[in-house]
Amino acid sequence: MLKFVPLLASCLVIAACAPAAETPPQAPGAQPAAYMALGTEPGWTLEITPSRLNYAGDYGETKITVPNPGGEPSTTGKRYVTDRLTVDVTHGACSDGMSDRRYRDTVTVTADGKTVKGCGGAILPPTELAGTSWTFVSIGGVDVAADRPTSLIFDGTRLSGSAGCNRFSGNYTHADRMLTAGPLMATEMACPGAGMTQENAFFALMRGPVGLSFPTDGTLVLTGSDGKTAVLRRAI
Repeated sequence: MLKFVPLLASCLVIAACAPAAETPPQAPGAQPAAYMALGTEPGWTLEITPSRLNYAGDYGETKITVPNPGGEPSTTGKRYVTDRLTVDVTHGACSDGMSDRRYRDTVTVTADGKTVKGCGGAILPPTELAGTSWTFVSIGGVDVAADRPTSLIFDGTRLSGSAGCNRFSGNYTHADRMLTAGPLMATEMACPGAGMTQENAFFALMRGPVGLSFPTDGTLVLTGSDGKTAVLRRAI
């Protein structure tokens, strides 16, 4: 039989977002390696490295790689001009059209005369937590077990999820940059190995005030008063 037990209420302190970087990190806490942009219908991606522009258009059927000529500053962003590619980066919030994820820039690419538009640059934090869903990347500095599904879902005034073993849920509210969760309820199943270990680490983290920040790679980082963290990646 599954039982529900109350967990301590916790407060998430919404900390100031990290300043936008020119390029998004490739992993939580990593340094930017390239400026990335993407678009849909037809799907395309663009990678701008210090030495090259790498474009894949028409769902990967079109590939163009040219030397990076250097971006020419404009009043709204930056422009790259080559024989086959012209790229205009315009600073301003942009939605990718396929999810609620938002980016810092609007990007227009003209490849061999064909123009497409999309988004690029730093991933912006969500405008609100309600309606967002996340999966755990690491808890307490340890990567979560690949075979233990995890989630943290904010739905209206409730949150729910799993840190790798039991399901938990409860109400939440936030005001004045504070988010208060609880009382949380969790099932009482025993899970062998990493599932229980990472769950215990998460519940310990949530016993007190937790800082909430959004690095420019699109992750969500919860930081406890002891400096321990839980890193989550956006699902929807």
